[in-house]
Amino acid sequence: MDSDHFVHINTGSSEPIYRQLVEQVKRRVAAGQLRAGDEIPSVRDLAQSLAVHPMTISKAYSLLESEGVLERRRGLSMVVAAQHQRAQSAADRVELLRPTLHQAAAEARQLQLTKIQALNLFKTILDESAP
Repeated sequence: MDSDHFVHINTGSSEPIYRQLVEQVKRRVAAGQLRAGDEIPSVRDLAQSLAVHPMTISKAYSLLESEGVLERRRGLSMVVAAQHQRAQSAADRVELLRPTLHQAAAEARQLQLTKIQALNLFKTILDESAP
């Protein structure tokens, strides 16, 4: 897998980089973009691509391994764990998005945005990032 397009980090985010990596990989596996046996970039390659310390990548990969998302193969690249043969159900993927939307809703309320303003912004953002 190409390390330049594997994940994207937001250096301005309050969320730690390793956590951003963990969550993005989990979402890609849940959506079926990464499936059982797919190799992931090496720690060194991904660290270089993202311009972050290799220990940051190593920490993320270790967490993903402990959660059963990735499998370590001695002397070889890590791969997506065998139990991830296909995408999760739509309902399960919706539940993965729920915490992010809860946070966005709380921030919209704090900013005193109307539901229509918040929903229109969400639609605009979805359209901007559409392939």
